[in-house]
Amino acid sequence: MADGISGASGTGRGYLAETGLRSWAFSLDHKRIGVMYLYTTMFFFLVGGLFAELLRLKLMTPGPGFVSDKTYNVFFTLHGALMIFLFIIPAIPSALGNFFIPMMVGAHDVAFPRLNLAGYWIFLAGIVVVIASLVRPMDTGWTFYTPYSAKSGAAVTLLSFGLFLVGMSSILTGLNFIITIHTQRAPGMTWSRMPLFIWGMYATSVIQVLATPVIGMTFILLAAERLFGVGFFDPAKGGDPLLFQHFFWFYSHPVVYVMILPAMGIISEIIPVFSRKPIFGYKAIAYSSMAIALAGFLVWGHHMFVSGMSSVAAVIFSLLTFSVAVPTGVKVFNWIATLYRGSISFESPMLYALMFIFLFIIGGLTGPFLGSLGTNVQLHDTYFVVAHFHYTMMGGTVMGWLAGLHYWFPKMTGRMLSEKLARRAAVLILIGFNVTFFTMFILGYKGMPRRWAEYPVQYQTMHIIATVGSWVLAAGIIVMVWNFTRSLYRGEAAPGNPWGALTLEWQTASPPPVENFEVIPTVTEWPYSFGRKGAGDA
Repeated sequence: MADGISGASGTGRGYLAETGLRSWAFSLDHKRIGVMYLYTTMFFFLVGGLFAELLRLKLMTPGPGFVSDKTYNVFFTLHGALMIFLFIIPAIPSALGNFFIPMMVGAHDVAFPRLNLAGYWIFLAGIVVVIASLVRPMDTGWTFYTPYSAKSGAAVTLLSFGLFLVGMSSILTGLNFIITIHTQRAPGMTWSRMPLFIWGMYATSVIQVLATPVIGMTFILLAAERLFGVGFFDPAKGGDPLLFQHFFWFYSHPVVYVMILPAMGIISEIIPVFSRKPIFGYKAIAYSSMAIALAGFLVWGHHMFVSGMSSVAAVIFSLLTFSVAVPTGVKVFNWIATLYRGSISFESPMLYALMFIFLFIIGGLTGPFLGSLGTNVQLHDTYFVVAHFHYTMMGGTVMGWLAGLHYWFPKMTGRMLSEKLARRAAVLILIGFNVTFFTMFILGYKGMPRRWAEYPVQYQTMHIIATVGSWVLAAGIIVMVWNFTRSLYRGEAAPGNPWGALTLEWQTASPPPVENFEVIPTVTEWPYSFGRKGAGDA
């Protein structure tokens, strides 16, 4: 798809050649910064998963277990906060986005490399502050709802400051990506020739820049109330706790699309490569990313149907929530249409992409139950919400992240993964995930409230099934991590383009050289021209 590219068959160490802590800590190379984000977020994915296993262990018995109710609250707060703020939000944009956006648009680096490095260190400083807050760990849940969070004896202010820094890093990263996509594209790469992952990252970056300041200001107001007694959210001081919920969900619902849009972009890259077909409905997929980003700012009210709002406002928020299903459905339809009559191969990236579609459809189809006024009141704050959230976020975002890691591992490391281990891990993860979270749909339908440390005994059997499922899921993650670790040292050397893909990152060596391309390429074709003579030859 491009002229002027060389070095695709190189077998050197590329950007990994320089060694030593200093070469990483002060590197301006977007690839190294992306790898640092990847290791950091993956660490918190594993820590957050450990807290999830502790929660499931506690819930095997309906009464008091091996931890107190207070400790249980701390566990689920840490599980939610670490997974949301330190893993899911930055995992794909900051790690894979940093590594691949410049390469996929044919640039040597992002527009502002020093700002990029500063963003990582601000992110790390935020993590240090978050860890420091564990001296008096949070017990408010990841939503920080007032007035409890304004009065809690936990280190709410310190944790809020840590997340404020993490948010600042997110804004800098999003701003850098928007400018990079506008100004650093290779000659010939028009908007209609951009890879769909870039479209997904562009829409994501817009949300990061516009929505994140809202939660930052909210944390400042919360800190002002705790430190100086200013009554923003506490009714006793003249404040309004619902104001906090409006601010929180105005940020937190759009940020759901910060999590899912990059994963959708990854799936849009993988499906045509492993189907050996041009992507069906390219423009519809690209524009639907922007439509989802826009609609995401208009639907926060459906999180507050039972918090108190007029019936007119509730109906409007319900209709707007349903409207998000349209661009989302457009993507799913086009992925399936691309698969139709394709020459499909089932390497590990494709397995995770198919798992994404299957699980995300279940997550999507259960969303209208919560967007609809009548069923929302019945299911509000039950395990149905927990199941829907995990099918969307873990079944969607995490499966997309895993698909991307398996797809781009050869490019990032210069090594191939063991397909045998990767497929075994995928099967375990699929079984464990569904046993764990589909069971929660049934629990929620039967009325089991979420967040309860102790519960009526009639729910125990389903809780035990969910806990056993979480063990199978953990076994799959362990096999996957072992495969990554083993392949880093003992994996076969990766060729420049092992999957026969057409996007620019595959037209250079594995691992890539420091400057990505010896000469900036000139783009002459669409990146999904599979089926044309000579296209996609590995």
